[in-house]
Amino acid sequence: MNSPMHTLAGAITEKFIAADPAAAARALESFATHEVLLLIGSLKAQTLVACLNPMDPAKAAAILRRLPLRQASYVLARLDVPQAARLMKEFSAPYRQRIAAALEPAFVALLEQAGSYAPGSVGLVMSTDVVTVRTESKLSALIERLKALPRKKLPAACFVTAKDGELKGVIRTAELAFYGPQSVCGSVMSPADTIRPHTDAETARQMFLKAQTDILAVTDEKNVLLGVLLKQMLPAPAADKKSFWKRLAE
Repeated sequence: MNSPMHTLAGAITEKFIAADPAAAARALESFATHEVLLLIGSLKAQTLVACLNPMDPAKAAAILRRLPLRQASYVLARLDVPQAARLMKEFSAPYRQRIAAALEPAFVALLEQAGSYAPGSVGLVMSTDVVTVRTESKLSALIERLKALPRKKLPAACFVTAKDGELKGVIRTAELAFYGPQSVCGSVMSPADTIRPHTDAETARQMFLKAQTDILAVTDEKNVLLGVLLKQMLPAPAADKKSFWKRLAE
């Protein structure tokens, strides 16, 4: 495939994925792995994530392990936790060790524990696509990172961590305008509301209500940041019989 045709194929594939990621994933599953790589090789990470999330784990793993290790680890760390855990199981032992070495230790531990999470629990529905900064970083550096993100990927909050990944606080994106660009992140952050990955959905709803927030940081027992939970990520509560019959009467 020549370069112009390759570029055109990539652009069409990108539009297909953006319009219907699940349908694109099913279509690409029918292609040979080397053919898929020709189509997705130039795509942005968020587009790859959208396509690989609903894809058959064996096929997604075959594609991911043929990408450069740095790119593969970046994409894997942004997949839904259940899918990322399934891909890790599909990798051969040597490759699993290689990619694990390129990931944050806390994320590797999260994937190992994913099989023990109950359906609907925080660990299975949270997002690991989180913007983090160190306590000593300047706001100017954070602002430049946010400017590079697509508008729809702009996070509601950025999390401040120590060198070892321990959560120190949170900076709401909307509040950045109130501080000077030379301000240090650790000096302008606010306390972060946290939740554990094993927490069930109903308890999480109560925590959102109690904290009067729409975003919770997911941390492990050592307060290391694992991901983020938005209120809308939680599965809808099961309707009781009264509300069911009430809806029928409407």
